[in-house]
Amino acid sequence: MHPLLATRRHFFRRSATGIGLAALGSLLDAEQAPVHPRLPGLPHHAPKAKNVILLFQHGAPSQLDLFDWKPALAARRGENLPDSIRMGQRLTGMTAFQESFPTAPTIFRFAQHGQSRAWLSELVPHMAAQADDLCFVKSLHTEAINHDPAVTFIQTGFQLAGRPSFGAWVAYGLGSENQNLPAYVVMVSQGSGNTQALADRAFGSGFLPTKFAGVKFRGGADPVLYLSDPEGYSREARRRYLDDLARLNQIQLDDYQDPEIATRISQYEMAFRMQASVPELSDLSQEPESTFALYGPDSRKPGSYAANCILARRLVERGVRFVQLFHRGWDQHSNLPKEIRTQCRETDQPSAALVADLKQRGLLKDTIVIWMGEFGRTVYSQGTLTETNYGRDHHPRCFTAWMAGGGFKGGLTHGQTDDFSYNITADPVDLHDLHATILHALGVDHTRLTFKFQGRHYRLTDVKGQVVQPLFS
Repeated sequence: MHPLLATRRHFFRRSATGIGLAALGSLLDAEQAPVHPRLPGLPHHAPKAKNVILLFQHGAPSQLDLFDWKPALAARRGENLPDSIRMGQRLTGMTAFQESFPTAPTIFRFAQHGQSRAWLSELVPHMAAQADDLCFVKSLHTEAINHDPAVTFIQTGFQLAGRPSFGAWVAYGLGSENQNLPAYVVMVSQGSGNTQALADRAFGSGFLPTKFAGVKFRGGADPVLYLSDPEGYSREARRRYLDDLARLNQIQLDDYQDPEIATRISQYEMAFRMQASVPELSDLSQEPESTFALYGPDSRKPGSYAANCILARRLVERGVRFVQLFHRGWDQHSNLPKEIRTQCRETDQPSAALVADLKQRGLLKDTIVIWMGEFGRTVYSQGTLTETNYGRDHHPRCFTAWMAGGGFKGGLTHGQTDDFSYNITADPVDLHDLHATILHALGVDHTRLTFKFQGRHYRLTDVKGQVVQPLFS
């Protein structure tokens, strides 16, 4: 900065960061502490878990066809849903002008499983085999009725874009356990059903420094874009280039004190280390045959949901703090019976296998696995109802998620809905409550994990959220 432009505040700020070269040296020293250390004072209390794997079923699975069995509906097939149940609920534009709302019971069989006697659909036999390790919450509800604001709400605690994602908050608060891999990794797989747009801001850092954003891993030989060096460009040459670039960036950092410049320095260094760590991580050839048998026939296919579940386990083994899998294709407004069968064939076995695999390796006690979508599905059929076919519209008033590991009580079913799976009748759980509860399991008081932005101290749970204590063992 030109001396004439320097202010008193700039002088003190620059003096306070005169250790710039020393800080840069620590960034370049592979033997130093993790690049993203946890915040001072964290954890706030003894944690039940260290890592999170969020299996996000993008598009909203039908709770009525998977987890929330309503046997009394069989006698009401085709009946118009009573106004006393709907109670003037806001509807989407896809069903708001329907003349009737025919009740559509599931056509799939349900049975009780495990010592917990949890009810699960025939569509998820592998999850059913793990019933005693799963903690079901059947009383989740959300404020949003359309996909983008609902996904944004679950991911960031707010319906409007611009806030940090759940994984970014966790990475910011608890830091990284492995300086050769990001604290927050995201993978996306494509189902065969109707898909909704998925913006990268769903796993972005919002107003947090960008180093806390999720790093997307792709299927294939080059999981991270632009990570590989051009042919003929040696690792030694890359090291010299980064050293020179870091010195130039440090000059800018000293002049402008922009935290994003510090992020740029650290992320270049992270990328350099990932050049060695990611190929080893993503190479599944060393996995035994038993692994592929456990996760199912798609597990050898790079980029599939099953392969991504294996990678999720490998990531938490290496200390990655937050792993998120998005599986698209759950938006079943029509032809639901056919499409949900396909989605479950792609996701049921790998989801259950991940829980079983973590458990047999002794990792489940330290890892929270979460399975959920952005909202539920209506009991009434969208469009024509037949004996074998129906569709379901978006339903924010109640939906089901499950958690496993990390101190959650396996075999528990929490919350109840009415006979139509339309309204919650006991133990409602707001999404802010869910965020607060997951953070609590990680040793974080959600009211104290804050970041000051534009004069206000923001947090993931906004101004709400209560820890749901009955969910814990």
